[in-house]
Amino acid sequence: MTHDETTAGAVAGPGGTPPGPSPVRPDPAVDPIFSDGDASPADPSITGTPPTADPAFSGGAPAGRSDDDTSTMFDSSDVVTPAFSADPAPEGETVPAAPVGSVEPVFAEPATASPAEGDTGEAQPASPATATLPPELAAAARTLFGDRLELAAAYAELLATDGVVRGLIGPRETPRLWERHLLNCAAVAERIPQGASVIDVGSGAGLPGLVLAIARPDLTVTLVEPLARRTTFLIEAVQQLGLTASVRVFRGRAEEAAAGSRDTAPLSADIVTARAVAALDRLAAWCLPLAVPGGRLVALKGASAAEEIAEHAEAVARLGGGEPELHRCGVGVIDPPAAVIEVVRERVIGPVKKKGPKRSRGGRRRGGHGRDR
Repeated sequence: MTHDETTAGAVAGPGGTPPGPSPVRPDPAVDPIFSDGDASPADPSITGTPPTADPAFSGGAPAGRSDDDTSTMFDSSDVVTPAFSADPAPEGETVPAAPVGSVEPVFAEPATASPAEGDTGEAQPASPATATLPPELAAAARTLFGDRLELAAAYAELLATDGVVRGLIGPRETPRLWERHLLNCAAVAERIPQGASVIDVGSGAGLPGLVLAIARPDLTVTLVEPLARRTTFLIEAVQQLGLTASVRVFRGRAEEAAAGSRDTAPLSADIVTARAVAALDRLAAWCLPLAVPGGRLVALKGASAAEEIAEHAEAVARLGGGEPELHRCGVGVIDPPAAVIEVVRERVIGPVKKKGPKRSRGGRRRGGHGRDR
């Protein structure tokens, strides 16, 4: 994608977009077609004003969500700062070895049910054996991860231990991490061009963004996540897995990343991914503005993917997207294959204009207030 000086500065450092032309690059004219929008979007911030905090990239190296972990995706109880993780340390202050951003890590609350005798009520990390690759899935894992399979196994162990303790992965999900999460996400890589830039919206515990970064070292990935405890985990995971050269973490909502701020240029990428975030109409409203013109939204969906396309195709078109297409990824490798909805950003939609008060033919405003007597 093209870069001006501001954009180039914003993406400098680990995980920045590689130089050179993007693999997808039509440049349509702006089409002033406005979406009707959703009167009550699931994310209360979609119509709000982004925070005015001072966003900044990390001064040091930057550091998985289950399908049923979507209810807290946009938790309004967490104060969100649209900033790249790890603000620079004040002058004269020693920077810690593993910076985790400007927010102290917030862990999941203990279970409210009365604990059994000898049980503290806190989530217990799974043993490493729980995250071990099942023998029946070994062939599929080798096909999807290749020589980076050991790195994928290290990430699976992080999800089964720290991910469970911090409430990012349900304890019942650990026995099926490979089948339901890692292999399912890795299969999506076949829909992403070589050397593409990727933004993963609502990354949670890094699904599918971190999985794609592991399976495809040619990609540059930005993980967008608003919650502090999740961005803390993501930063640490990126550091421990040695992915700081290709992955960065942005703490904020999708619309904040797309809008940019006084000190940070808007983010954009060739491919925008999402998994278990929202219905297709709301997902398109959040993700399409992050895709470059001609870029694509690649959304991991479940069994109801075809129904979502039929229900929301018109809303997607009003948002500048092309006709949604359903693809099956990993056919012959995983069973069942991953269901993916793809939407090309065909048109750039301008901001919605606010209507002013109506005036009568005589030039006076209608209504009782301020009427001439």
